[in-house]
Amino acid sequence: MNTAAAMPSPAAVKAYLLDLQERIVQGLEQADGRPFLRDEWQREEGGGGITRLIEEGHALERGGCNFSHVMGEKLPPSAAAHRPELNGRAWEAMGVSLVLHPRNPYAPTVHFNVRFFTTSTTEGKPVWWFGGGMDLTPFYGNAGDARHFHQSCHDALAPFGETLYPRFKKWCDDYFYLKHRKEARGVGGIFFDDFNELGFEQSFAMVRSVGDAFLAAYLPVLNARKDTPYGERERGFQAYRRGRYVEFNLVFDRGTLFGLQSGGRTEAILMSMPPQAQWRYDWHPADGSPEAALYTDFLPHRDWLAE
Repeated sequence: MNTAAAMPSPAAVKAYLLDLQERIVQGLEQADGRPFLRDEWQREEGGGGITRLIEEGHALERGGCNFSHVMGEKLPPSAAAHRPELNGRAWEAMGVSLVLHPRNPYAPTVHFNVRFFTTSTTEGKPVWWFGGGMDLTPFYGNAGDARHFHQSCHDALAPFGETLYPRFKKWCDDYFYLKHRKEARGVGGIFFDDFNELGFEQSFAMVRSVGDAFLAAYLPVLNARKDTPYGERERGFQAYRRGRYVEFNLVFDRGTLFGLQSGGRTEAILMSMPPQAQWRYDWHPADGSPEAALYTDFLPHRDWLAE
């Protein structure tokens, strides 16, 4: 429960998120060389958003960076199950959510989001929290890329306490885990939810630090890998591993479930899906192959900053 003296400011959060979306899209357009589509939409139940999408780019086969600001009179089932004491309360949610699927199999997929949720108790007391994070999903792992990404996450959180990065890293490792496959989705990053323990001003500052760190965390990785030579074998493995991404988002992802259950715009919510994916029956990579190295060297949880 929020005990901070400062009252939450949804207007300040919204202004930051809109600016963040614009800055990220500008950075990605510069890296890809092609513009993002802009699609502004309204939600019948209240609110709306801005979808920014690229398909068939030079570096990005498909990607989106979406802003949404929605509200309702009753919590959707996924949120009510998570916080049953708030069931039946009016709510407001906003955020920026991004998923990028590069064309080159040596360039990892990346997911990022920051979000804010606010409601009130039956007594009218404000209840709010932030959530978000970023995680990297390579198909052909690179230890240097993983270390850079994790170092960026660590450095964004360090001003707010040295315990946050290891805590949020573990949360990410645990959250982005396909239980039915018994494997991680990727090499992780950071994830947090229901966060308000620093009070509104410092919690918001932490979220801004995470948001502002995204481009520096990912663009060097994309730029280093987007022109690596590849062939049909690598594209086939990329499509196979993208299937795992689809499985996670449709089965486990809280943001996807919340968006669909709250009447959000389906096209914007499902922009996280890759343009092509593949499933194979009981397939396993050959021992000692580059594909097998993903499973042995990168998907098991590791302390990337200790290496």
